[in-house]
Amino acid sequence: MDETTTPPGSVTIRPAAPDDSAAIRRLVRALADFERLPPPDDAAQVRLLADAFGSHPRFEIFLAEVAGQVVGYAFVFETYSTFLALPTLYLEDLFVLPEYRAQRIGYALMQFCAREAVRRGCGRLDWMVLDWNTHAVAFYDRLGGRPMADWRLYRLDGAALAALGGDA
Repeated sequence: MDETTTPPGSVTIRPAAPDDSAAIRRLVRALADFERLPPPDDAAQVRLLADAFGSHPRFEIFLAEVAGQVVGYAFVFETYSTFLALPTLYLEDLFVLPEYRAQRIGYALMQFCAREAVRRGCGRLDWMVLDWNTHAVAFYDRLGGRPMADWRLYRLDGAALAALGGDA
């Protein structure tokens, strides 16, 4: 992978580094505000950065910069499709600061992720979108993304996860 990609305009997409931690924290808090959720607490922010930049990274972060300022990100990790017998690049979060939207920064991040999926030999790029985020849904539709109507997201967390996970 090239260390940076410069899409049309003045946007640069690059892998995040530990020195970007303050910018990453700022953007994660901004995403929480946008999604009307409480932001990660201090302990969660420490874990997030350790999981990104530790000895065994659990995910990768690609940053979007405009004029040297970090204005957006994509968090990705690989999963695996047993039926394709190929990896899948999963896009956990894509976020661009509101004041930088409508400048093709989200497109540049998606294009970078798609190129990364192709470079890695992935069979697909997957992500989820909140149903109320109509701007994002329209954006993904324009890119050729399609909702998987026959699949439902399930989650096990909190007490139910602890009960099933037992003394693990």
